[in-house]
Parts: sequence; C-alpha cells; structure tokens
Amino acid sequence: MRSWIVGALAPVWALVMVVATALLGSWMLEQVVAIDAKGNPLDPIGLVAYTIVPFGLLLLLLLAWVRFVEKRGADAIGFTGPGKLRTFGVGYAIGLASMLGLVAAIWACGGFIVAGPATAVSSPFSLLVIVALAFSLALQSSVEELLFRGWLLTVLSKRFNAVAGVIVSSALFTLLHFSRSHNLLDFTALFLFGVFCCCWTIRSGNVLGPMGWHSGWNWLLAVGFGLPLSGIDVHIPSLLVSLETVGERWLTGGAQGPESSVLCVGYFLAGVALLLRRQPRG
Repeated sequence: MRSWIVGALAPVWALVMVVATALLGSWMLEQVVAIDAKGNPLDPIGLVAYTIVPFGLLLLLLLAWVRFVEKRGADAIGFTGPGKLRTFGVGYAIGLASMLGLVAAIWACGGFIVAGPATAVSSPFSLLVIVALAFSLALQSSVEELLFRGWLLTVLSKRFNAVAGVIVSSALFTLLHFSRSHNLLDFTALFLFGVFCCCWTIRSGNVLGPMGWHSGWNWLLAVGFGLPLSGIDVHIPSLLVSLETVGERWLTGGAQGPESSVLCVGYFLAGVALLLRRQPRG
C-alpha cells in the first residue's frame, strides 16, 4: 500500500517542483527582464535568463530531493553509464540532424519558403547569444529529461509498470506545456515527444541520450531558421537560413513552430516504433 501511495504522489510532487521553481524564477527575473502578455521574454537575453534561472532552481531541488530524501545518487535517475559525455554528444548530434531533416521535409512539402540568407554571422551580438543559448537550452532540456524521464518515469515504473510510467510522465509533460492556443495536433505532438524520450530512456538504460537529443533539437530550432520554438520567438537573426511560413498549420505547425507539424508527429511515431523493436538494456 505504501509503495502504491508513493507512486501515486510522484506526479503531484513533480508538478509542485516545476510550478514552485517556475514561479520563484519568474518572480526573480520579471524585475529585470521584459516579458509579453503570455509571460515569454521579449529579447534573446531574456530567453537565456529564463532557461537558466527557473531550470537551475528545478535542478537543485530535484537533486536535493533525490539525495537527501530518497537517499539515492544521480545514477538512480538515469545519469549513469560509461562515456557520459560521448552518449550526450551522440544524442545532441541526432537532435541536430532530426530538426534539420524535419524543417527540410516541411520546406520540401511547400510549408516554408526561403525569405533570405542567414544574417547571424554578420552580428557579433547574435553569435554571442546563439552560443549562450547552446548552453542555456542544454540546461533547460537536460533538466526536463532528468525530471520527467530520469526521475518520474523511474519511480512510476518501479511502483506500477513501465507502461504506466510512460503514459503518466508523458501526460504530465504535455500538461506543463499547455497553452490555450494549442489544438489537438499540438497536444498529440507534445505527448509523443514525451513517449519518444521515455522509450529512448528505457531502451538505453540512461537518460543521457535523450538529454543530448532534446538539447540539440531545441537549440537548432531556436537559432537556425527564424522559426518559433514551442511558440516563442527568439528574436535573433537565423544561423542557417531565414524561412517564412506559407503552408497550412497542420504542415508547418503555425505559430507553435515545426514541433506541431504532422510530419513531426510522424517522426515521433517512427522513432517510438524503432525503439520498441529493440531489446531494452539494464
């Protein structure tokens, strides 16, 4: 009975950790960072700050909980295995290639047109921000993976089973990215994002690959093409090419960006199918 209660309360505690650190971090930053009506930063420096402070607080709280309450180490939440940096780097490269392929596929289907060349290379400030975002988005993405796939998935899988862990952790991940502007395709893509990362974590026996993939995926989308990152305009010139959205929302993702494209849903479904065909490790 006690095991069942602990498992049932894990999603609640994950929600509390995210909300508490987000509120505290936002309160600290809104004193110095300009934000829009949706609470999103209005400039790239603000985005860097918003990916460091709240998620840095969340990381500290999560590690403190695991270390001092659960009496476990970081290896218990998926930060384990040999060649950690290499595993993260491989995941990062896959994330970069996946995002590049997704954007190219949408462009090939007529969803994007080239609006102009990349202009970030001519602006030292933009290049500095792009480098800073590589580190700050890696922190944000890695903390999300440690919480949802490293900790919550593990707790739920042990208390119940892996299927329950995948479904509940992915559902909570989707809920915490909720926006009133989302439609069914947006929610489907978010949920499958979580399922894909869960399957990868289970398959590999650690969370390092998904951490790297999520980091590379977010960074290239944020800086590469002048497209929205989960509905957020990064407000910097593009690093690779400047694209303009001209296709239907189901194809391009509209204001939410390529992550809400039907092609992205197809990518996640194919990735999950591939991972489920392989024997899990550990």
